[in-house]
Parts: sequence; C-alpha cells; structure tokens
Amino acid sequence: MAHRIEDYFPTTSPPNLRVKNIAAPPASAARPDPSNIAQALTPVRDLLVGKTLAFITGAGLSTDSGLPDYRSPGSPPRHPITLQQFMGDYRWRRHYWARNHQGWFGPQLAQPNAGHFALAELEHRGVVNGLITQNVDRLHSRAGSRNVVDLHGRYNEVLCTECGEITSRQSLHERLEALNPGFRIADPRVMDIAPDADASVADTTGFRIVNCLKCGGILRTNVVFFGGKVPHDDVVHAREIVSDADALVVAGSSLAVGSAMRFVRQAAKENKPVVMINRGPTRGDKYATLNVHIGTSTALPWLAQHL
Repeated sequence: MAHRIEDYFPTTSPPNLRVKNIAAPPASAARPDPSNIAQALTPVRDLLVGKTLAFITGAGLSTDSGLPDYRSPGSPPRHPITLQQFMGDYRWRRHYWARNHQGWFGPQLAQPNAGHFALAELEHRGVVNGLITQNVDRLHSRAGSRNVVDLHGRYNEVLCTECGEITSRQSLHERLEALNPGFRIADPRVMDIAPDADASVADTTGFRIVNCLKCGGILRTNVVFFGGKVPHDDVVHAREIVSDADALVVAGSSLAVGSAMRFVRQAAKENKPVVMINRGPTRGDKYATLNVHIGTSTALPWLAQHL
C-alpha cells in the first residue's frame, strides 16, 4: 500500500526513525449533505449576516478539485515524512524528491472549485477579511482570494535550508529532469497522490537529487513538514485576521492539527461565534456555536448568495 514507511525504502530496511501516524475517522462517520440545503444553512446565515468573517480552510475544501485529504471519514492511513527524517538521512531526501517529482503535478493541474470561488467573492465584497488555509495547493489564490495565510506553506516553492533562498518548484523540476532523463512521469490523474504531493512510486533508488545553486545547502519544498513549525510571521498574520473579524468559520477541516486549532481557541476566547462546516466531526466541535455537516462546495456558494 502506498505511503507506508516501507515505501520509502523498497530495497532496504527503514532507519529507526519516528513517523507521525495520521488517523482518520471510519467511513461510517461520514455524513451526506442535508436534503434541504436552505434549512440547514439558514441558521448560519442568520448568525453571520452583517458580520466580518475570518475563515479557516482545510483539505476538505480541495477534495472537489480532485485532491485527497488526510482525515475525512474513510481516508486511507498515511504516514507523512517528518522534517527530522528528511533532514537526517540522504535516503529519505532522495525518496521524498523522487515521489514529489511525480506528485507535485497533482496540485499543479488542479483547478479551484465552487467553494474557492465563493470565498474569493465574499472577500471582494468585504464580507470575508482573510483566509487561513492549511492547504498547500494555492487554489485560494488562484481563485482570486487576496488576504491568504498559507499556514502550511506552498507546494510550488522550494526553500534552501541553509541560506533561505526561495525558488520555484518548476525550476527544480527542470534540474531534476535533466539529472533523471529515464525517470518516467506517470499521469497524475491516475496516481495515488497524498495531500502533501507525495506520489506512490515503487522504486526510487536510482533517483538523483540536487542542492541549492547558491550555497550548496539542502533543498526542501517550502511547506511545513510534520515535526516542523509554522513561521512566526504567518501565525501573527493569522491571529490578526481572527482578531479583526466578528466571527470565525471553519470549512473543510477536522482541525486535527494544532497549528489551526489555536485560532479556534482564540476566537472562542474573544467570545466570537464559531461555525463548523465539515462532512465529519472536528476537534473543535466543543467551541462551535453552530455545526453543519455539509460539503464546502455546496455550503459556501449558498452562503455567498445569502450573506
């Protein structure tokens, strides 16, 4: 099965390194969209109308763009590489980049869906003051949203861990293509690609990787790996978005990761309404003023029409 620890070491045993396990609720926890959309969302409209809104979004918002998520009910177990593993062992870096060499085409080819466009419209009208997204796919920005905190980074950027220079993933792709001319790129539409752009590749032992052109340092995608930290400036920006809003809406996220959960606690502490829009339960349900189990591509366009 793809995305196990062993997948990164097809010919040898994996090193004794800790991997963060990501648990998803069982498929039975999934809830279908309500039969009466207006009836389900009218209480949300009544609570939020006339207010300035901050949004937190998660991978559930991008599933209708063809991208998978980690924790929707019934999602397969995945074991993402940690920052410690990536930095600590050349073999992890080699296998990570070989799989990302294929997997980054997933978000690259994805298109914004109705939920992304609805949030961009609400921001343009002044209803939404900003978005805090856990997604690295950049689909909010491509849909037209402007005040976006990419809390977990950006799939299409590469960061040098030594000098801090940021370059494009496209430029790295061209360098890796030149070094690995026989490495076949499969159709991303039929591949098993994880939310972090990790593709299922059987054997990556011969893949060659590169370092920073400027200083020779180790390169990694400019995303927050498991075991890493959200940049301080992004946390400050996100807190400002929540502080400046009258209410907080969480859309398409189970809030299993503390990096976003802190902003739900902030809103609750500031006595602001918190609305959860998600197909399954979330870690922040106890803070919710309202909780609607519904898909974001259904709920957000309806709210854009009625707020």
